[in-house]
Amino acid sequence: MRIGGVSAIVVVHWVCFYGSIKSSNISVALLCFSAIGFLTALMEPLIFRNRVDKIELLLGSLVILGIYLIFHFDPRYKTGIFTGLIAAFFGSIFPILNRKLLQRIPAQTLTLYELSGGFIFLTLLLPLYLHFFPTQYIFPHAMDWFWLIILSLVCTVLAFTLSMNALRKISAFTVNLTYNLEPVYGIALAFLVYREDKYFSPGFYAGLLIIILSIVCQMMRMYGRRGQ
Repeated sequence: MRIGGVSAIVVVHWVCFYGSIKSSNISVALLCFSAIGFLTALMEPLIFRNRVDKIELLLGSLVILGIYLIFHFDPRYKTGIFTGLIAAFFGSIFPILNRKLLQRIPAQTLTLYELSGGFIFLTLLLPLYLHFFPTQYIFPHAMDWFWLIILSLVCTVLAFTLSMNALRKISAFTVNLTYNLEPVYGIALAFLVYREDKYFSPGFYAGLLIIILSIVCQMMRMYGRRGQ
């Protein structure tokens, strides 16, 4: 039942993340994704009953400031930002819970159970989703299957297993901080492939620079700890 609960959290995170992309664009959704660091700095001490790391909280707050700047200067993306922050909240929780489960369950087994449970949970939610968001077709087209296989095997199963193996040795905050690199290269690809750089105001780039500053500062902090 605990694994099933985590499966539901994972599914809600993914649905909200892709919903954020559809409601805004790739770049905005990825920037909201970087709020995971701030939310993990809050949630991990609450769940494990540890002391709050004030520096982690401060660096995570920089991300929130960056997202606020984007929201303030580009209110047209408010639905995508709101959905993206929900995705970030749930995305901050499941690595923390998985870290506890991994103390007694192998990573591959946990991946199998969680992804299977997530599939069942999402299937049960599908009729409700289609009621509020009807679509022209339900079954994927031929080319869709190709990309779904890449998404499921490479971007989900492999990445999910590697991240859980990493949780055995490092904190959930550190794992989620590496996720914050996703906006950097993800936005670069969005600019290159989809030319999303044409749609943003200076406020977006100000927020982006603040988020990158937070990531760089935390990386320097990690290297400093390793050298001690």
